Amino acid sequence: MQTEAYFDFVAPDEIRIKGHRIWIENILYESIHNALSPDELTQRFPTLSLEQIYATLLYYHQHKAAMDQYLADWLEHGRRMWQAQAQHPTPDRLRLQKFRAERDAERVQAAQPELA
Repeated sequence: MQTEAYFDFVAPDEIRIKGHRIWIENILYESIHNALSPDELTQRFPTLSLEQIYATLLYYHQHKAAMDQYLADWLEHGRRMWQAQAQHPTPDRLRLQKFRAERDAERVQAAQPELA
């Protein structure tokens, strides 16, 4: 069986594990950047079989240059989205930031000894 049979090629920049909502980049990121072994990957992604994990890793090695670019594009997209969220936070994010700032201020105040 060819490794491509394990994937749904949704778009040129979207490859999903067939029958799952897990994208190939999720597995590859954990393998490459977090150095998880195939056995650890099956624990991290319990709905995937060891065969599917190995197929993903094999596909990566068979198409290394293209997959390295795929991952670089994915990481860059994530960085741009993070930047956009930081520049234009949602109302919920603003409330959370305010809550955290107030909580931190209370902790600092509680840690200071009272001046008599």
